[in-house]
This record gives sequence, structure tokens and C-alpha cells, in this order.
Amino acid sequence: MCGRYYVDDETSREIRKILEQIDAKYENNNKKTGEIFPTNTAPILAAFKETIEPELSIWGFPNYYNKGVMINARAETAFEKKTFRESLVSRRCVIPSSGFYEWDSTKQKFLFKRNESEILYMAGLYNFYEDECRFVILTTSANESMEDVHNRMPVVLNKEEVETWIKDNNSTSRILNQVPPLLVRSA
Repeated sequence: MCGRYYVDDETSREIRKILEQIDAKYENNNKKTGEIFPTNTAPILAAFKETIEPELSIWGFPNYYNKGVMINARAETAFEKKTFRESLVSRRCVIPSSGFYEWDSTKQKFLFKRNESEILYMAGLYNFYEDECRFVILTTSANESMEDVHNRMPVVLNKEEVETWIKDNNSTSRILNQVPPLLVRSA
């Protein structure tokens, strides 16, 4: 599961560039930086036309069965779920971040990041609800770098996979089933 993530525009040139594009596109926008919580408005990367561009989106699909929002979708079952199936086929996105948070069984909070990069790309899905763009983060089984903290983690993409994830329908299953890269954590 991924219940919070972090967008650091101070140390990541790539994230700063994405945020500058959002600011140029939307004057007086309500994007959130720092620690991102469900229902916050945050940048995603998607191909609404032919090119991949940053867009503002709200984290969480409406949950019509219970209160609140659905913030994650299991990669293993997303094709089977009516809520996610169409988005998985035609509305894939990438959530740029500096890292994500997870809590262990003692409620200690850890930040997970890429060791070799200032940016961590997470695979996601988006859809429109009442003219609002909303997204969820796809999760998969945790790899060895975090399985002692939690049994789920986001589907983490390499930079070279961003365009493939968003645009190439033939690569969707392969990406969903690959083992995520190893991450580093800090408390």
C-alpha cells in the first residue's frame, strides 16, 4: 500500500521542471508539494493528447461503496476490477515523487527512495469524475528492500519506462509483473 508520498521541488531538478510546467499551465493552482496525502491535488504525467505532459489531479478515486476514496489499485487484480479496468487499458499515468512513506507494525514511519536518482516514478491510473481528474497508485508485492516494513509497495518505474507505461498497451502486463527496483529507506 502507499498512503503518502513526498514531492521535493528543492533537490530534484526533474520535479522542479514538472512543477514549473504546472504553474505555467494553471495560474493560482492548488497543487501540493511536500508530503502528499490522499485527496490532495498533485502533478501526474499523462498523455491527454499525443505528448506526455504534467497535469494536476486529485489523489483518490471516489469510493461509492464506503466513505472516502480508493488511493491504490492492486496490480495483480486491476484488470479484473470494473473500477480500474478501463483506466488500465486507456488512462495510465505516472506519479513523480521524491519517495513514498510506509509504516511498519510498530507505526514507525519510513521514507523509501531511489538510491541512484532524486526522482521516483510510480505507475498509476487516472479517470474523470464530475469533470475532476483523479488518480490511484498501482501497488505490487514488496521486494526485499521493504518487505520487512510492509508487504505492498508502489509499482516503481525506471525513467526509461515512463513513456512505455503511459503509451504502450503491449507493455502493460510486463511492467505490472516485474520486480520493482531496490529502494533505500530512512526513518
